[in-house]
Amino acid sequence: MLHHIEIYVSNLSETIKFWNWLLTELGYEQYQKWESGISWKYRNTYIVFVQVEERFLDIPYHRCRVGLNHLAFHAKSKKQVDEITEKLQEKGINILYLDKHPYAGGENHYAVYFEDPDRIKVELVAPSD
Repeated sequence: MLHHIEIYVSNLSETIKFWNWLLTELGYEQYQKWESGISWKYRNTYIVFVQVEERFLDIPYHRCRVGLNHLAFHAKSKKQVDEITEKLQEKGINILYLDKHPYAGGENHYAVYFEDPDRIKVELVAPSD
């Protein structure tokens, strides 16, 4: 069981704006908040975002380098994937693989793929039928 994951971000306020609505939609609740970080919790697992120190901002995140590629979340249903997709579009958030959406992961993988402010790929996957 995963206890928590901690991700350093380039702009904490932009990260909070992005992740707060999404994680709330998925059932997470804000868990902790301090000057340089915030976390949201779902059951026994939590996600932490921390403002990176300025001295480490010189090399931006890229999911194709060594390290985290993406975060994938369970959706309650295909309907929830569709609702989140609509909200992402309303917010002007970059949706990946639009030409294959919602089956970019394969014909039995109903999902939406998008990016957070640091271009971390996020995936929301509906349960299999």
